[in-house]
Amino acid sequence: MTLTFHWFLPTNGDSRDIVGGGHGVATGAAGGARPASVAYLGQIARSAEQLGFVGALTPTGAWCEDAWLSTAMLTEVTERLRFLVAFRPGLLSPTLAAQMAATFQRLSKGRLLLNVVTGGESSEQRAYGDFLDKDARYARADEFLHVVRALWRGETVDHDGTHVRVEQARLHRPPDPVPPVYFGGSSAAALPVAVRHSDVYLTWGEPPALVADKLNRVRALAAEAGRELRFGIRLHVIARDTAEQAWAQAQRLLDGVSEADIRAVQEGLRRSESEGQRRMLDLNGGSRDGLEVAPNLWAGVGLVRGGAGTALVGSHAEIADRIAEYHALGIDEFILSGYPHLEEAYWFGEGVLPILRERGLWRHPDGRQASAAHVDVPFAGSPAPEPVGAR
Repeated sequence: MTLTFHWFLPTNGDSRDIVGGGHGVATGAAGGARPASVAYLGQIARSAEQLGFVGALTPTGAWCEDAWLSTAMLTEVTERLRFLVAFRPGLLSPTLAAQMAATFQRLSKGRLLLNVVTGGESSEQRAYGDFLDKDARYARADEFLHVVRALWRGETVDHDGTHVRVEQARLHRPPDPVPPVYFGGSSAAALPVAVRHSDVYLTWGEPPALVADKLNRVRALAAEAGRELRFGIRLHVIARDTAEQAWAQAQRLLDGVSEADIRAVQEGLRRSESEGQRRMLDLNGGSRDGLEVAPNLWAGVGLVRGGAGTALVGSHAEIADRIAEYHALGIDEFILSGYPHLEEAYWFGEGVLPILRERGLWRHPDGRQASAAHVDVPFAGSPAPEPVGAR
């Protein structure tokens, strides 16, 4: 199996600096210098498609644009790219969610992927009218996905549970194909739900030893349930021609963050109920010091951004090495991003993906041949021609 790479759509705005958002970051404090317009997001989506990314993750929350509506618009400006739509069970009925997914699949010709997000912040959930606590949200997600899966199989569903109740629910036309379900979560309440319902279990970018431990726990639970899951990881990336250039860019991003911003964001993130967010905070410690937490793994993004807080930083070859290391643990799908998202997609797509292709770990979804070899650019580096009158 070759590796699958997805990019990220910054529906909260983009910038040449780190853009905050999610998990305790105040709503309205996450906008970037580049607005999340269809025109700009379309540039990113088309570039990702051209470079060889399979899909693009679109986040969910009060701090960004709605994922369903944004991606529905972007299907019209792309041809192949799939959209990993993050959504929250409990903010809509399971029958409506199953119907929306089926409609998306038909109208996009099968380009929907679904990322289930239970919601790690009770304060934000209450703003949406959801007053369940964290463990109850996972219990509800369990019932919700049970109903959705049955509807996608074409069944008529009666379900009278603790959190979900439907009678004679049925889809006029089930989705074909059924969209894969991606599910993250590190807590004791999250893992059993992920094992029962996900196709791809997601983790944030922790050091390889921690990732290995988590994946082993999920594998054991999956084996008990008679299931086998695929695994994915969510990371930022800063890839350059040399390691020095990459780390200089990481330092530039860090220099653009004030101590006041770090204190304010860290205070908000410490209130998060998310176990995954706690693990991100443990990596950066709220400090600018010691941020390379494993070879080429930098925790600086998490100082001012909720959610995924680590980045792979290094030369193209070093990044390829780290990806191969995670792959050896069982990771087959990589969801990547970088600031700004348009330019960083090209740094990774033109620098790292050809190396992985040469190593037999990746191939372009369109079957195109890319090469890590030097490409001659006409006239580059040639002396300027003499003016005609000077000859």
